[in-house]
Order: sequence, then C-alpha cells, then structure tokens
Amino acid sequence: MFFEIKNIVVAYDSVTALNDVSIKMEEGQIIALIGANGAGKTTLLRAATSLVPVQKGSITFNDVDITDMKSELIVREGITMVPEGRQIYPYMSVKDNMLMGAYLRNDKAGIRDDLDRLYQLFPRVKERMKQQAGTLSGGEQQMVAICRALMARPKLLFMDEPSLGLAPIVIREIANVILEINKSDNLSIVLVEQNSRMALRISSYAYVLETGKMALEGDSKKLVKDPHIVKLYLGG
Repeated sequence: MFFEIKNIVVAYDSVTALNDVSIKMEEGQIIALIGANGAGKTTLLRAATSLVPVQKGSITFNDVDITDMKSELIVREGITMVPEGRQIYPYMSVKDNMLMGAYLRNDKAGIRDDLDRLYQLFPRVKERMKQQAGTLSGGEQQMVAICRALMARPKLLFMDEPSLGLAPIVIREIANVILEINKSDNLSIVLVEQNSRMALRISSYAYVLETGKMALEGDSKKLVKDPHIVKLYLGG
C-alpha cells in the first residue's frame, strides 16, 4: 500500500480528537477528506506528519513505518503539506518563499528548472516573484504556498483547506492546478476540504470524518449523490 493510516488514536490532553481512524490510498490517487469544523481533518494531517503524537495505531508510507518519524525525515521520505491558512513568510519575497520548499535539496539546476515550471503553472506568481509575499492577495498567497510545497518534489502532497476564504474563480483555478499536477507528475494528493462539492468533484475516493470518527467512505462520484452527504455537506 502506498500510504495507509491504520486505526490511529490522537488526543489533546483528555480530549480524543481521532478515534480508531483509518484511510488508505494508492499511488497517483487524489483522495478527499471532508467533514465539518472540528471533525479532526487537520489533526489527521498533523498526525501523519508527526506534528502531533499518535497514541495508538500506525502510519505507513511506501511500506515504511513513519508513525513516530521526525517531521523533517518525513519530508525527506517524500511527503509535504500545504498548511491551512497558507502560513507563508510575509516579509520574504515570493521567490524566497518558494525556495524554502527546496531547503533539503542541493541540485541547483533541478531547483531552477522547478522554479521555471511553477512560474509557467502560476503566471501571477512569476509576475510577483520579487514582491514581499505578505503584500499578495489571499489567492496569490495560496498559490505561493502550493509552489513552496511542490519545490520539495514530493511523492505525496497533503493540502489542508486550499480553497478557504478564496473567491469562486480562484477556487476553480486551484482545483484545476490540483488536477494538473496530479496528472502531469502522477502526484498523490490528500485533499482536506470544507468545500465538499469541489473536493468530491476532483477526487476519486473520499472519506467523511464526523467528530473524530470515520463516518463514511467510498467512490467520490457515488458519495456526491449520497443523501446523507448532500444534506449535510452539499446544501441539499
């Protein structure tokens, strides 16, 4: 199995945030993780990158147990994340923000090639490469955050609420980029989203978290028609 989270339990003090949660994916897939605020979606990504400890269960990537592996080593294994809220460096230039994603690399020619490729993928990022990142719009900052993660050349990309607070036209642009990088690079993506309609549209498989437990899972095209999903998450 390319990536698997198996029966994990995560708690903050005495509050259980994830209880016996499991997901799995094959290489090249886009899977969606949807649910309401506080359902545990972000906690799952943080657990998978060792930003919060796992009390029980296991996490494997390419048959390597990464459950207790340090975060920087997980990046070296090939997993990066676009965090919720973008978390760019506001006083650094756009280009320097992107280069932060390549801090574990030393192949200068490859880094230049990747910068050029991302500039083609995000023309607005290229136009603003010398600006302080904090002066960009929310959508442009999100593009920079995606570029920063891609500069690490990941095999698996976690995206935490990439559409949060963005205008519909920018959301569509981000969705198209997700599909493009998945197709062109065979990049596997775990997409955490409150925009359930978008997430189900671009993913092949989806999991639904409710109050720290896995409530439902299945083919995204089927879930988008599921009465429970339609009522709770799609405004039906």
